[in-house]
Amino acid sequence: MKITFLIRSLDYGGAERQLVALARELHRYGHSVAVLIFYSGGPLQQDLEKAGVPVISLEKRGRWDVLGFLGRLIRFLRRERPDILHGYLVTANILTVLLKPLFPDIRMVWGVRVSNLDFTRYNRYMRLTHPVECRLSRFADRIIVNSHAGSNYAISRGFPQEKTVVIPNGIDTERFRPDPESGKPVRAEWGLSNDEKLIGLVGRLDPMKAHPTFLEAAALLVRERKDVRFVCVGDGPADYRQELYALGKALDLTKYLIWAGAREDMSAVYNALDLATSSSSFGEGFPNVVGEAMACGVPCVVTDVGDSAWIVRENGMVVPPSNPVKLMKAWSTLLNLPYKDYLTITKASRQHIINNYNLDVLYKKTFQALLDLRPLKVNSKNK
Repeated sequence: MKITFLIRSLDYGGAERQLVALARELHRYGHSVAVLIFYSGGPLQQDLEKAGVPVISLEKRGRWDVLGFLGRLIRFLRRERPDILHGYLVTANILTVLLKPLFPDIRMVWGVRVSNLDFTRYNRYMRLTHPVECRLSRFADRIIVNSHAGSNYAISRGFPQEKTVVIPNGIDTERFRPDPESGKPVRAEWGLSNDEKLIGLVGRLDPMKAHPTFLEAAALLVRERKDVRFVCVGDGPADYRQELYALGKALDLTKYLIWAGAREDMSAVYNALDLATSSSSFGEGFPNVVGEAMACGVPCVVTDVGDSAWIVRENGMVVPPSNPVKLMKAWSTLLNLPYKDYLTITKASRQHIINNYNLDVLYKKTFQALLDLRPLKVNSKNK
């Protein structure tokens, strides 16, 4: 099968990392895979190139570089004629169906990675493109959503149910695995002693991730115990970043809180944590960070947003969104567990991810969803 992915960039992000994982698996199984990006230079581009997956930049020069960008995209598709053009996220999805009249033999597949977004928290472009995506969804040949919450939301907004399939994210359980030794240098870098408990939130600095809820819960917990530290791993727009920094200072968290920025050594980061948290208040589909932390044997506390509760189940704790008090109490409950009970959760968390969300499951479900679109020639290695 010849598959081309289309995405804005390969910067750090959950959708981008899932595209990389899926493209590498499809390539490993013998499919012809290429990734088209609007803008080059993203740090994840190297991961694909090392795996032998071609990455082609369409060299978009900015928002208003439309005609030249479209010309380069059309020329690529005319030359390569993939069986599948798989968009990832809103702009790429819209482009696939706009190109459909020119390429009726190419099956256009959408990748939807969010659920119930609060568009009042985002810019005008996002508020305008989402209704367009909803109206054009009926022209997609297949819509792959990474969460049940996202599927329900999309269908409620007019996406065709008969074309929509849920395929949860896949976690690389060989890369993300328990390795306490790898976490020690990270803890040392952050100035933590062996006795201090580290609670982490991994995710871009974005209103969806509800960092203020995390910070307010942290301020409550440090009133009860002084052996805790908190880390936020991820980056975001400068103005929002400064707003969060100011909130951390206002809550008197300066000596308890680490702003780590974006990092490449994520397996080591997870292994440095005692607890991982997803405090999102809206918009999540399948948060990669929850699956990755669990694969590393780190107990998770998550808000009941998107499929977070579905992923964690009985292997962690689920609290309502935008409720710092309950988030703090869940942290306290897990930190106060007897060590043997804590270990039981760590082992069960990893096994749950291995059993249900490994990369082989991602590959098989995606391959079948694409294969169902049309008769395609596949060799025995692809099956």
